Amino acid sequence: MRRQASTKIVATLGPASSTKDRIRALVLAGVNVFRFNFSHGSQDEHADRLAAVRELEDELGRPIGALMDLQGPKLRVGHFGSGKAMLVTGQRFRFDLDDVPGDQQRVQLPHREIFEAVEPGTELLLDDGKVRARVEKAGDDYVEAMIEVGGLISDHKGVNVPNAMLRVSPLTGKDRNDLRFGLDAGFDWVALSFVQRPEDVAEARRLVAGRAAIMAKIEKPSAIDHLEAILDLSEGLMIARGDLGVELPPEEVPGLQKRIIRAARAAGKPVVVATQMLESMIKAPSPTRAEASDVATACYDGADALMLSAESAVGDYAGEAVAIMARVIRQVERDPLYRPYVTAYAAEAQQTADDAITQAASSVARTIGAAAIVTYSTAGTTTLRAARERPGHPIIGLITRLGTARRLTVVWGVRPFVCRDALDLDDMIQKARDAAVQLDLARPGQALVVTAGLPFGTPGATNMLRIAYVSERDG
Repeated sequence: MRRQASTKIVATLGPASSTKDRIRALVLAGVNVFRFNFSHGSQDEHADRLAAVRELEDELGRPIGALMDLQGPKLRVGHFGSGKAMLVTGQRFRFDLDDVPGDQQRVQLPHREIFEAVEPGTELLLDDGKVRARVEKAGDDYVEAMIEVGGLISDHKGVNVPNAMLRVSPLTGKDRNDLRFGLDAGFDWVALSFVQRPEDVAEARRLVAGRAAIMAKIEKPSAIDHLEAILDLSEGLMIARGDLGVELPPEEVPGLQKRIIRAARAAGKPVVVATQMLESMIKAPSPTRAEASDVATACYDGADALMLSAESAVGDYAGEAVAIMARVIRQVERDPLYRPYVTAYAAEAQQTADDAITQAASSVARTIGAAAIVTYSTAGTTTLRAARERPGHPIIGLITRLGTARRLTVVWGVRPFVCRDALDLDDMIQKARDAAVQLDLARPGQALVVTAGLPFGTPGATNMLRIAYVSERDG
């Protein structure tokens, strides 16, 4: 019996993982979803990689998810006359709109939105926080700041403004062009960068128009303040811990990770933990013990998926990174403490037939020792509801739309299985038996707990529970 891990793996494609053979190796090592980072590479390169993923999907006969990660706005200083400047702790430094090359005293900051948002006391972080400045005086087109943590700053280094709401759209002209390309190419998920408020997600929703699912990246402190509203407008969340850790004290990030995971689980929406999970494996064949523990912690918290970034995109040990992440996940999910940890938080059920049936399915499966829970769905709502319960049984998502099945590859515990529309209830039950056998999740004589919405094709309606048994004929 093949019991795949419940926690999924997202791997970023890049120069180290561009060929079909390398992509196949990553899938066989445990990848469920591939991330395409639009901060790097051309559209043609992304198109070639996506074509390889789709070809591999056909060969293996199972859905593979594809996530396009938009770059978002990049706030950067201008250039220096000598290419760099050493800023000294305690000195005063000016940022302005003047495109004259910078020096030891000033540099261009070509983002009027920053000048509009800051005030005395606002912190400015340069080069991922390596250099820190505090605003002392702000005008319409300049800022005078005190350097609190000095260091070397060079051309076009990034600027973060953690304590201000910037009037910046999360979608630049490049992003809009990439988004049009990605939607036409058929990406399943769109990861939206630089989300500060619900309106940012709403803007993207209008452009996506239902052609893909939106995953809001939580990387700005202001997004934490509007987490529930952002979650309402998104189909999923990504915890971008690297950027979040630049703008927040590092001691706050672990607790926020748990809070965000819990919020997403309560909403029944997938949440991906990302950034620096096995970062040492970019150049080393094995991770640090601390990194292995970090991966394990996200599993114990009940995250839907864990993501590899540079490890699989440009690392020297891309396949090994996936394999080790998969090993850690399997070890955690075999741990007797895993079930108590992952079920310690249970989403509060609403007083609806949908939630009642879904909770009952998990309970019945546990009581009768079922081989799997099977959900029959068109839009995936029934399957998402089942995953929210974090049952101790595999979830087979019988899905009538390939696009929906691909989106569900990132969801905890779900094995998407594409099938034709059921003719009637008996046909649907038979499809459940067939899927369980084909996925090697059930043997003759074993029970399946099947949930669906009747009449078929009614989005969001989960109102039927049925126990079915796999027969010798099915096997």
